[in-house]
Amino acid sequence: MPSSPRFSGESIAFLRALKRHNDRDWFRAHRDAYEAHVRGPMVAVVERLATDLPTFAPELVASPRASIYRIYRDTRFSADKSPFKTHVAATFPPRELPKHEGAGLYFHLAPDELLIAGGLYRPQPVQLHQVREHIRSNFTRLRAIVEADTFKRAFGAVDGERLQRVPLGFPRDHPAAEYLKLRQFLAWCERPVTLATSARFYPTLIQLFKHLYPFIRFVNEPILAGR
Repeated sequence: MPSSPRFSGESIAFLRALKRHNDRDWFRAHRDAYEAHVRGPMVAVVERLATDLPTFAPELVASPRASIYRIYRDTRFSADKSPFKTHVAATFPPRELPKHEGAGLYFHLAPDELLIAGGLYRPQPVQLHQVREHIRSNFTRLRAIVEADTFKRAFGAVDGERLQRVPLGFPRDHPAAEYLKLRQFLAWCERPVTLATSARFYPTLIQLFKHLYPFIRFVNEPILAGR
């Protein structure tokens, strides 16, 4: 297993070419290049994370089957009928929750972007209420996590879609009012695409995931407790 798995110049070149030639015939003709230069490196990263993630985030899953998103787009409800995504992505969700029903870690590589992120993207109403109640009761702890220097330097602030007002049932003057308005709980950062091809890529990914994990754990606590 590579000590520092990474992508290559060919990975970026393939994604750029796919963005220009987003059709099934082109992809079929270049499928071997996709497997070698895009999916192959992603599998190597995820397999290494399967070893390293349990050392600091034991409840999160890292496996090629569970983590790597398909390259094919779901075009059923989209005006854009392009058949392929032009990025390669992986998610690392909590193993005790159904897919997309908890906070997890995530990264993707696109032709012009390396995004490293985490959080709760699309909570169900019950989960959203659980997280808001958890924030109301534990805001001092949340603030210590998201206002830590390492978190702020890497990710800035927690963000996502939000309401204009504090939701019903929560005091409008609560110190956590801006967090209670959130409908998503996300943190992310962008890094140069060139990092993905560098020996620094995997150590940087691990470091950023470690900075994110206390926030992920905090968000998941009420959801796991409410099962």
